Amino acid sequence: MGCLHSKTAHLPSSDDPAAPHKPESVNGDQVDQEIQNFKEFELNELRKATNGFSPSCIVSEGGEKAPNVVYRGKLEGNHLVAIKRFSRQSWPDAQQFVVEATGVGKLRNKRLVSLIGCCAEGDERLLVAEYMPNDTLSKHLFHWEKQPLPWEMRVRIADYIAQALDHCNNENRKIYHDLNAYRILFDEEGDPRLSTFGLMKNSRDGKSYSTNLAYTPPEFLRTGRVIPESVIFSYGTILLDLLSGKHIPPSHALDIIRGKNALLLMDSSLEGQYASDDATKLVELASKCLQWEAKDRPDTNFLLSAVAPLPKKEEVASHVLMGLPKNTVILPTMLSPLGKACSKMDLATVHDILLKTGYRDEEGAENELSFQEWTQQVQEMLNTKKFGDIAFRDKDFKNSIEYYSKLVGMMPVPSATVFARRAFSYLMTDQQELALRDAMQAQVCIPEWPTAFYLQALALSKLGMESDAQDMLNDGAAYDAKRQNSWRC
Repeated sequence: MGCLHSKTAHLPSSDDPAAPHKPESVNGDQVDQEIQNFKEFELNELRKATNGFSPSCIVSEGGEKAPNVVYRGKLEGNHLVAIKRFSRQSWPDAQQFVVEATGVGKLRNKRLVSLIGCCAEGDERLLVAEYMPNDTLSKHLFHWEKQPLPWEMRVRIADYIAQALDHCNNENRKIYHDLNAYRILFDEEGDPRLSTFGLMKNSRDGKSYSTNLAYTPPEFLRTGRVIPESVIFSYGTILLDLLSGKHIPPSHALDIIRGKNALLLMDSSLEGQYASDDATKLVELASKCLQWEAKDRPDTNFLLSAVAPLPKKEEVASHVLMGLPKNTVILPTMLSPLGKACSKMDLATVHDILLKTGYRDEEGAENELSFQEWTQQVQEMLNTKKFGDIAFRDKDFKNSIEYYSKLVGMMPVPSATVFARRAFSYLMTDQQELALRDAMQAQVCIPEWPTAFYLQALALSKLGMESDAQDMLNDGAAYDAKRQNSWRC
C-alpha cells in the first residue's frame, strides 16, 4: 500500500522562531516516522477487495440505503481497509476528486484515520482508509451491549477529537462535513480517531450535510454552507452526546443550561464517576460551542485548553476503559514459515510447504501403513492415497479432493495430513466452510499440531472472520514455540 518515507526531513528545527506548529506532535509524542504514501487504486483492486462490492461487506450504519456506502475490504497482503463508495451523482469531475483526496491523504496524525488512497474510474469515486476494528462512537454511546462508556473514556474522546480538529485546522483543513458520533471510530487499541472521510466534500459544491436538521449549525439553515465555525458547533453536539448518552437537540440542551439545571443533562449511568466541577466545565464548553452566532463560538485552541485537563487516568489504556478485548498481535518473525505464509494469504507458499512436509508429522503413520498386511483393501487404499498426493502435487485440487475424500472413508485411523491437504484443496476451490471443517478435523487428529491451527486461520480469514483468524495464528505460533522448546530439551 505504498512506499514508506520519513516525515521529519523537511521540518524546520524546533529553535527556529518561525517554525510552524508541528502537527505530528500530539501531547508531546511523535507519531510513527514511517508512513504510507497515498496512492491511486485501480477499480478492479477495490472490487476484488470487497468481493464485488458485496452487501455482506457493508459497514456503514445506513447500509445500502446510505447515499455513500462504506465497505470493509481486504487488499493483497491481508490488509484490512475501509472503502467509501460515493453515489454516482457526486464528484462528476474525476480530476477534482483525485486532487481533493490527495490533499486529504497528506494528513497524518494519530488522532485521525489515515486516508491511504482513492479511485476515480468511469463514474466510480472511491476513498480508501485505514480500517478501524472497534466500531463507532454511536455504537458505544447509544447502542452499547456490555457496558456504558465510563466518564474517563468520554473526556478522553472529547480531548482526542479536539486534538484531531486542531491538527486539521493547522493544516488548513478547517471544513469538516457532518461531524457526528458516526465519524468517530475506535482503533485496535480502543483509541478514538476522527474519520478523514468528513474532510471530503459530499457533493460537487460542498452543500451536502446529512444530519437531522435539529442538529445542524444555524448558518447552514440560513445559507446552505458549512464554514469553519460550523465544525465547532458540531463539536458541541458531540459534547452533548458524551454528557447525556443520547441525542439531545442543541436548542433543548441550551434551555436546560440556561435554566441552571446543567447536571440534568448528565447520563444517569455516570453517577459517582465524575467531579461536579469537571462536568460543569464540559457543559459550559458545549454551551459556548452551540452559540447561534458563529463569531461567538471558540476556536480549536480554546477547545484544547478546555478539555486537556479533564482526563485523569491517562495511564489506563483505552481498550481497558472500554472493556474491549485486546488481541495480542504476533509479529511475523515469531511465526514459522507456514504461519507467515498463512498470515499473508500466500497460498503458493502454503502449498509448497505442505507438499515438502508430507506426512512427517503423522509420527510414522505412513510407514505403519506400508507394513500392513497386503490385502486388496489395503492396496486400494495405498493407491488412492498415491493418486490423491499426485493430484495435490500437480495442483489438480478438484481431483485431490475426490481422492482424499475416498481415502478418508477407507482409512481405519484418520490422517491429519490428509485432512490438511484436503482443507487446502477446498480453499483453492473457494469452499472455505469445508476447508475450515477439515482443518478442525486435522486438529482433532493431532490436538497441538500448528499446521491445523494455521490452516484454520487461513480459512477464517477467507471467511472475513479476522479476529478469530488472529486467535488461530496466535495458537499455532504458541504450539510452534512449544515444539521448539521441547526439541531443545
